[in-house]
Amino acid sequence: MDPDDFYSEDSRRLQRRFGTENLAAHLSRRYVLERLEPVHMDWIRGADAVYLATVSPDGQPECSYKGGVPGFVNVLDNRTLEIPSYDGNGMFRTLGNAVTGRVSLLFLLPRVPAKLRVNGESEVSTDHHVTGRHVGAEAVVRVSVRQVFENCPRYLHDPATGEPSAHCPRPGYRPPDAAWKQKPEYDGILPHPDSERVLE
Repeated sequence: MDPDDFYSEDSRRLQRRFGTENLAAHLSRRYVLERLEPVHMDWIRGADAVYLATVSPDGQPECSYKGGVPGFVNVLDNRTLEIPSYDGNGMFRTLGNAVTGRVSLLFLLPRVPAKLRVNGESEVSTDHHVTGRHVGAEAVVRVSVRQVFENCPRYLHDPATGEPSAHCPRPGYRPPDAAWKQKPEYDGILPHPDSERVLE
């Protein structure tokens, strides 16, 4: 995806501040997609949770955890997802925002060391023909996918043991370098750790 379409001016200002403009441009061009790849669809089908972010009409962000048995998020095709909403507290803040809005999804996969982000446009259905595809659903958020990208998983904690990631900074400890930064495609575009960075 063209960096001009993916980054705000504030994001660009921070990229300049930290010397990551070339890296950010490379990532958006190579890794930000407009549809789900087959591997992404498999990951989502195996997911037991998703974090669903919305924005209210007055600009208030909301983030909601949605959980279920693996497969509860329905992958209709590489551009369309359905997320069931089960019985809850009756506030319907997230669903109210998602009736006709933009949403952002974060999938943390139980068996895959990866983070998957999906941005898109949403609508909400309470029609039985739609909710009937999801056992126990009161409503369904349908997401039309616009952007898909993976994030570096190095700060994910061990889901089995609960141990913090070895990459998390802490006093008296030097975390290992990210493995992805050693790939040849990043030669010459990673910021130098000692370079001068000036906030404009």
